[in-house]
Amino acid sequence: MSDVRIVIAGKSGRMSEVLARAVSEAEGCTLLGSFGRNDDPLPLIAKAQALIDFTTPKASVELAALAAQARIVHVIGTTGFSADDEAKIRAAARHAVIVKSGNMSMGVNLLASLVKQAAKALPGFDLQIFEMHHRKKVDAPSGTALLLGEASGRNDVGYASLRGGTVVGEHEVILAGPGERVVLGHSAEDRMIFARGATAAALWGQGKKPGLYAMADVLGLS
Repeated sequence: MSDVRIVIAGKSGRMSEVLARAVSEAEGCTLLGSFGRNDDPLPLIAKAQALIDFTTPKASVELAALAAQARIVHVIGTTGFSADDEAKIRAAARHAVIVKSGNMSMGVNLLASLVKQAAKALPGFDLQIFEMHHRKKVDAPSGTALLLGEASGRNDVGYASLRGGTVVGEHEVILAGPGERVVLGHSAEDRMIFARGATAAALWGQGKKPGLYAMADVLGLS
């Protein structure tokens, strides 16, 4: 079987170099190249079977439409989408396999599964989520924090965000009850964890029916 041809969006982004390394190191993949905001993505997308995208909400929405036209897998690691953005991505997923997650780390998505179980088992406990990232991260709470909050199934989740230094990502989910606390957490030490997860998602999506999927689907946790 021939390698899956992958293209990366965001030539000059923080994740682009890491993604290129992850795709190049993964078995069953070929990196076709990458494109920046001022490049025409169509020549590469026309030859690709998957697009990995850690860019901006505006760019990701536009790329989802192109992925739908090309009928390729679109892996979205971008965060900070508006409700209108989300609706446009769902529309594109009628024609493309879109794997979208607030965090592509396999460990974080396992954590989300554990949070779901804990929140169900401890319905009377308060649920708070703390997260810290590097000083350049724009959205707060982070996409990961929102992913964890959504996994809990609660409407009363509290969020606390800190920004500073070069922190890749720290998340703690705290369930606080009378006289006791349960703390579930994840520490990201290297951006390669997100890149490896995104690459795994690009491979997993091959041959799947069009639709909007999450990393939980990729890991069999749904």
